[in-house]
Amino acid sequence: MRATSVLTKLLAIEQTRVIGIELEDDAVVLVVKSRKKQPRCGGCWRKCKHVHDRRHRRWRHLDLMGVECWLAGEVRRVRCARCGVTTEMVPWAAPDSGFTRDFETTLAFLAQRMDKTTVTRMMRVAWETVGRVAARVVERMRVKDPLDDLKHIAIDEMSYKRHHHYVTIVINERGDVVWAAPGRSADTLRKFFDELGETRTAAIETVSVDLSPAFTSALKERCPNATIVYDRFHVQRLAHDALDRVRREQVRSSSTTTRASAIKHSRWALHKNPWNLSDIDSAKLVTVQRTNKTLYRAYLLKETLAAILDRQQVNVARDKLLEWIDWALRSRLKPFVRVAHTLQLHLDGVLAYVRTGLSNARAEARIGTVRNITKRSFGFHDPYSLIGLIMLCCSSLALAPAFHAPVLPPKC
Repeated sequence: MRATSVLTKLLAIEQTRVIGIELEDDAVVLVVKSRKKQPRCGGCWRKCKHVHDRRHRRWRHLDLMGVECWLAGEVRRVRCARCGVTTEMVPWAAPDSGFTRDFETTLAFLAQRMDKTTVTRMMRVAWETVGRVAARVVERMRVKDPLDDLKHIAIDEMSYKRHHHYVTIVINERGDVVWAAPGRSADTLRKFFDELGETRTAAIETVSVDLSPAFTSALKERCPNATIVYDRFHVQRLAHDALDRVRREQVRSSSTTTRASAIKHSRWALHKNPWNLSDIDSAKLVTVQRTNKTLYRAYLLKETLAAILDRQQVNVARDKLLEWIDWALRSRLKPFVRVAHTLQLHLDGVLAYVRTGLSNARAEARIGTVRNITKRSFGFHDPYSLIGLIMLCCSSLALAPAFHAPVLPPKC
């Protein structure tokens, strides 16, 4: 059997045969040819009769016995009635890629599970290439459009590159990332709804989001029929931050050392849930209650808001929340006055949490996964590389390495 026939069987790519072998200093080049006589457009896959010209190209393939392997061949450019002059579709690679499909699938499989250094050394590519390949593999391998059948979504943003740049992420009710784009403005979210379309936008029932004014304005403008649910964590954190500011103001304004020492080391006792308090924490709260009525009033405001958010009856929660807002406005605590004004503006969205029980918990969990991706990648300079890996690792895409079982000739 000829060497080209053996390599064709070992290559195991459908509709492809090896017609020649070239040896270079540090690589093996397999000259391949498609078995398909009539070319198809690489954009729309339509059969094309007219060939514009022919060009020679090379594609990086999986290593052959530890040696870098390339596929080389002649590619036709065809005239498509829909796409114009475009490159034909070849069995071993995508029209716009310099890597074979087997190489890209294996690279994406490793990127899902390994750190940056291991992937780049094993596959001998730059880390920026991994992100671009990941985006192509996700686009090629996903079964259906992830933006279909969206009813309940969560929207959040994450920072990268030393917290100076952001990526907006949209997550479905199963916790899968369905869309991501650089930025965290209203215009960024409008791009999501442009891609989603009016029909699919109208099908969205609830949107869980933080208290971002940009996201809120975009949602009210482009998705007015959906119920906006403000995430409980972000709502309750307003009270925790206000409590911290009151505590710091009291420390600064304490006229005596004894009064200041009673407040010191009380931060975590003030923030903990009552059922998590240790004996030392309980004693610290008793001391705060006895020596600093202002700080203890702020503590009660924080705890009361948490208790209101725990309620299950919406009408009762509305009455209690309005009472809390009135109490905060009369408390003479400026941080809590600001919280009260914020809750007045977002009252319906806060009560929607009580009614639906939805939150950004899945979104925050995915953000944690994304931060692990960023950590093992030692950061990203390009948002699109980060987005490619987010879609690869956080969209429930199951991959397997492209290891073929070659058909060997029968023994004589």
